[in-house]
Amino acid sequence: MATITQNSGAPVIEALNELLRGEISAVETYDQALDRIDDDVALRADLVTCRTSHAQRVDRLRSTITQLGGRPSEGSGAWGAFAKFLEGTAKALGTKAAVTMLEEGEDHGLKEYRENIKKLDGDTRMLVASELLPAQQHTHDTVSAIKHSLS
Repeated sequence: MATITQNSGAPVIEALNELLRGEISAVETYDQALDRIDDDVALRADLVTCRTSHAQRVDRLRSTITQLGGRPSEGSGAWGAFAKFLEGTAKALGTKAAVTMLEEGEDHGLKEYRENIKKLDGDTRMLVASELLPAQQHTHDTVSAIKHSLS
């Protein structure tokens, strides 16, 4: 676990909050998808694992932002509202559509990590590069594999 020092400024805290909002959105989206999937135990287990990974990242980001003297975002922001709309649409269409929406969210999450890592300082960049981005890549790969298995 990377040690974070309190010498980071507002741009770093905002970049971390942007990642936090994305992770909160991911947890919300997984919750919605899991509400729809009861009959496929293996699929459900994989999605619960991904959801747990995102929830752990929420906790880690909140803790880091607080350590840096910032105030963690409470909600998922604009992406969360859009994700809720997409997931509501997917609910009407079934499991494959829900997994497709999860994969789109995972794609968006990877993009957000790759863009925001450039805005971070040494300690926070190390945290993202060594812990958070690899976890995001793993959930992305898991959902992508699930999607392709449903084809």
